[in-house]
This record gives sequence, structure tokens and C-alpha cells, in this order.
Amino acid sequence: MNVLVVDDSNVFREAARLLIEDEGHSAEGVSTPEAALARLKESKFDAVLLDLHLGGNSGLALLPSILKVNPNQPVVVISARGTIKAAVQAIQLGAIDFLEKPFTRDQFRTVFTRALRFGELGRKIENLEEQVKESRAQQPDPIINFETPAMKAVMDVLKRAAKSPASVLLLGESGTGKTVAARALHAQSHLANKPFVTVSCPSLSNELLESQLFGHVRGAFTGAIRDHWGKVKAADGGTLFLDEIGDLPLAIQPKLLRLLQEREYERVGETVTRLADVRIVAASNRDLNERVAKGAFREDLFYRLNVITVHMPPLRERPRDVLRFAEHYLLHASGRCSRKIKGFTPEAEELLRQYPWPGNLRELYNSIERSVILSSGEYVGASDLPLEIRRRVTNRDEGALDPRAGAMISLERLEELHIRRVLESCSSLSEATEVLGIDQATLYRKRKKMGLTEKPAEEPSQVAEAGTA
Repeated sequence: MNVLVVDDSNVFREAARLLIEDEGHSAEGVSTPEAALARLKESKFDAVLLDLHLGGNSGLALLPSILKVNPNQPVVVISARGTIKAAVQAIQLGAIDFLEKPFTRDQFRTVFTRALRFGELGRKIENLEEQVKESRAQQPDPIINFETPAMKAVMDVLKRAAKSPASVLLLGESGTGKTVAARALHAQSHLANKPFVTVSCPSLSNELLESQLFGHVRGAFTGAIRDHWGKVKAADGGTLFLDEIGDLPLAIQPKLLRLLQEREYERVGETVTRLADVRIVAASNRDLNERVAKGAFREDLFYRLNVITVHMPPLRERPRDVLRFAEHYLLHASGRCSRKIKGFTPEAEELLRQYPWPGNLRELYNSIERSVILSSGEYVGASDLPLEIRRRVTNRDEGALDPRAGAMISLERLEELHIRRVLESCSSLSEATEVLGIDQATLYRKRKKMGLTEKPAEEPSQVAEAGTA
């Protein structure tokens, strides 16, 4: 907890600082209203101790300005000449408590504990507001109750791991829902009511990423015009989610290792060692063993992260979940676009099931949003889906995929697609029968059923014989 002491007495500021540090927290002091507002604009403080009389200025006059900078800021008003009227005024203006000088250590501890609780509540509110902003700007989180056995197994591991403080490493292709899994892990853990803070490791330069992660002090580098508390501080007591950890620069990796092992860190440009009570959850779409072998990722850091590892299966291996995700995204996209879309036609559902979704959940969401925008009816039809989906599933383009074993189609349909593809690839019926492992009479009957009874010019006699067999 970081406290700002606003008092015109040097003796009291120093005494308060020592008292706060004895309680295991940090503090700094200022003597004027101008200095107080400047520090509050530069940095976040968990609480403010505000003297009622600041030389020729009034602490009560400063209080509304403090709350304007941060509406959730816990402020405790203190005074050596306190009155009931002043205390009531302070509470009415937004202070959480009033403390009369001189006070005992026990009295201070009681008020300080109250300020700590208010500070935690304020951080929760800010965290929730940030999550709401993110949810409005991004696609919705998919549902986490899965039908595919592979995903049920994943969620079972996460549920068991949630109750422990161990680090968790989430691996899988881009767009498989690693962030969703991390949030689910946090929500089911003992830290559920604490902050969940995300850091995107490949998004910034080394210097800016280190500052974003650990914070910095004013003057630490060009552009550092004020002190800054990083994401580690913001996640204090909760979960720090490091997205795409495989792209974390080598220069920062030793500092992250220290955070994992010792729970210690320093802000950029500062020599003060600080403690961090955070749980680390990391995710990567890269092969970290390969990154270690290439020297791009520290082996000791990999082992510290790799306490509990979960592999997120790609969407193509979760066919039963595809339609449930699609319906969830359809509801969200319809609301955003003010459309009343009831669902998908059977043909569209079949395409959604069969398409392999190389872009996983992100591609699925983008496809559904596009279809909702372009659909002219109450249901999204096959023609509303992106052309690439229709081409690959129906095998009409030259680079189409073969039908996959395990696809959500009948054996009869799978056999038909396979026979058609083999016939397209073979130069004669005899070659096709060898590939398929059936005789020509059987192939003829199957071709007839499929409407492919035309006779190839190179084998008329063989087809005729097959027809009389």
C-alpha cells in the first residue's frame, strides 16, 4: 500500500512515514496543496492522509480537488485542533475518516485498516470498469461450458489448478481461447475478487514493455515525465496474465524470473526493492522448448513458468463446440448491429461444422459478424458466410481440403467426397479401383448412385462389362 501524507509539518510527515513503513507499507510526504495535486496526477496512491490546516490553506478546500483527480481515492483527514463540526464536514465532502492528533498507534492502525479496505474496493471498481471497456471494444468471451471431451479435460485441469498459487502456462495456436481460459482460472480461484491484469508481451519496445510491467520513476528515460506504477503493482494481490510470453525480450526475462522466484522487483530508474503478491499466468502460441533450444528464451524461466501446463486444442479438433460458439457470437453480433437474427439455416450449420477454422475463435467471430451484417433474412444462410468457407468445405477450389476423418458428416457423405476426389485424381477407373480397394462393379454402382455414370473414353469395354456383372 502506498500512502501520500499531506501536512505542513516536517516532523509529522516523517513520523507518519516511519509509522506507515512499520506497518509494512510505503509513504511519501508533501507540504502544500499544489504539491499534493501534482503527485496525485503523477502517481496512484492507495490512501491520502490530509491535514485539516496546511499553513494558510484549508485541507477541506483541497479535499474536493483530490477526489476530482481520483473519485475512488480514500482520504483520511487529520488535525490537532479537530472539532465535531470539522469531522462532519470532512465526511460530507468525501473523506472516509477523521483522526485527531495526537493519536496512538492502535488508533492509527484502525483507521489505516479502514483506508486499506476502501483502497481495495476502489481498485476493484477501476478493474471492473477497465474490463467493461475491454469487453465493449473486443469480441465477447465464448462460453466456457464445453461439450468436446478435450476441452472438458482442459477445464478440469484449470479448475483443480485454480485453488493453488502455482504458475500456469497456457499453450496453443493463436485464437484458441487462452485469454478466456486465464480469466476462467482467475474466476475459479481464491483470487476471484482481486484484480486480473493483462500484459501483451510483444506489443511494445523493450524499454516501454519493462516500464509497463514494473513501472518507472520520473526521469528514468526520455519521456518519463512522471512516476508510473506498472502492471505488477496494479495486479497486487491478484493475477498477472502475460500474453504471448514466448515473445518476451531476453533483456526482461531475468527480471521476470526474479519476480517469480523472489516476488521482488524494482521500477525502471529506481533502486528501491518492492514486494509483489501476484499469481503469474502465461500464454504462448509458440513452441517454448524450441525457443529455449534457439537461445531466445531462458531455460530457468521456462521451468518456473511450466509448473502446470495446459494445451488448448484448436477449434478444428472441437467440432461439437463450434455451433455453440457460433450461436453465442451470433447473439452478440446481432445486438451490436441492431439486427434480429434468429439463427442459422441447416446448410449454414453444416458449413460451420465442416470448415477447419485455421484462425480458430477469432476467425469464427469475424465470420459470424460479417454474416450478420450481410444477411438479409431472419436466418444466416450458407450464402451469407465468407466465400472461403464455402469453397473449402465443398472442395470447389483447386487448393481445397480433403474431407477430414472425424468431421461432423455422415459416413455416406464422407465416402462420396472421398470417391469424387479419388476419381478426379486418377487417370482411369482401374487406377481408381486400386486406390479405393474395391472392384469396378462396386465402383460403377457407387458412381451411378452419385450421378457419375458417364463412360470414360479410354475404358468403354470395361465399363460395359462392369454394367453386366
